[in-house]
Amino acid sequence: MPALPAGEMTVLGLPAMWVAAALLLLTYAAVVSEKINRAVVAMLGATLTIVLGILSQEQAVEGVDFNTIGLLTGMMIIVAVSRRSGMFEYLAIRSAKLVKANPAAIMAMLQIVTAVMSAFLDNVTAVLLVVPVTLLICERLAVKPYPMLVALVFAANIGGTATLVGDPPNILIGSRVGISFSEFIINLGPVVVVIQLVACLLFHLLWGRRLSTTMRARAQVMAFRERSAIVDPGLLIQSLAVLALVVAGFVLAPELDLEPATVALFGAALLLLMSCLRRTADAQTRSVSQSLEAVEWITIFFFIGLFIIVAGVESTGLLDLLAEELLAFTEGDLRITALAILWASAILSMLVDNIPFVATMIPIIEEMAPTFGGEDRLMPLWWALSLGACLGGNGTIIGASANLAVAGLAERAGIRFLFLQYAKVAVPMMLLTVAIAMAYVELRFL
Repeated sequence: MPALPAGEMTVLGLPAMWVAAALLLLTYAAVVSEKINRAVVAMLGATLTIVLGILSQEQAVEGVDFNTIGLLTGMMIIVAVSRRSGMFEYLAIRSAKLVKANPAAIMAMLQIVTAVMSAFLDNVTAVLLVVPVTLLICERLAVKPYPMLVALVFAANIGGTATLVGDPPNILIGSRVGISFSEFIINLGPVVVVIQLVACLLFHLLWGRRLSTTMRARAQVMAFRERSAIVDPGLLIQSLAVLALVVAGFVLAPELDLEPATVALFGAALLLLMSCLRRTADAQTRSVSQSLEAVEWITIFFFIGLFIIVAGVESTGLLDLLAEELLAFTEGDLRITALAILWASAILSMLVDNIPFVATMIPIIEEMAPTFGGEDRLMPLWWALSLGACLGGNGTIIGASANLAVAGLAERAGIRFLFLQYAKVAVPMMLLTVAIAMAYVELRFL
């Protein structure tokens, strides 16, 4: 018996399209509510997609982008091993001392450090490494840490926009579309630099210029010994060598015919091997276990579940219909479509985590290829989606994973991140950064 067309499939007597859409919307709602761990929500939605017959298990496995999973896992392992050397604490302390422990200058310097780290590691990892040191510096300087932390949130999301590995939305887009590490830097790097400098200026005018401390407090920070943060010099050298090799691998991946996941996992395996040398078998087991435990498995399984849910929605033909509606709204004009995607991505990424949003948008944009003359003509839309989702995530606490990570660390330290308090400052600044991105997209790609 021939299979029914996607639009005619039924589940429990209802059109499969409705059921798949309901699963996706319920997943979104549960993630936004934060009542249940998002990995559990995604896994439940994914298994229901299979149990209800929207996808077979084989189709579900095919729907998972293992390049994204491998890239995330590999980079998480590299960071987990590298951080044991103390290199990231050294960098933060050294940055504070370079500006003579001046609070306003520290705010600007830590933003730049965070943005650069976010570009080459990922934004969540960057804030997890920088925020604890920032809290310590603020405590010694007797300045309120909240302005510093908000500035770091923005820096993490802005810096992460520049590269393939910097922000999960870029990993999703790059992996699905085949955009290389170099292409991200070349096409988005210039506007990211401009936006980050504008953000530094705005935070200085808003808070930085009013931050003050005593000479005694500054002397305490200047007394920090950054070299004491390096607890394993040998591991530091190994980590820097592997990180350099991995970045080079990302740049050369197209010429070497390698996927980013292969490069990241090779780097992770190499660094794990180097850290195991000259250790006993028991010590090797402990070292590898610590590194693997540091992987954010919640994020990994959230991605896996999300891929399956979106694949289920795609299989019903719903995303084709949404693509047609968007094209009808923009009348098939590439410029209007790109700008609509940019602003819609930015606004919606304030309200829902930008990861599931981008995962849903990717197949919608792919369906537009015939209208615009082929896949190559879609590049302005991919850059618009990346800029909108990554920058829009700054608008609210729930807009991006890095925001939630900073809020969590702050609350543990007794610093409250209230939704409206944050949004009051963040939304206008986010809209300004997206306006800059809009001008860049028009001038560069349209």
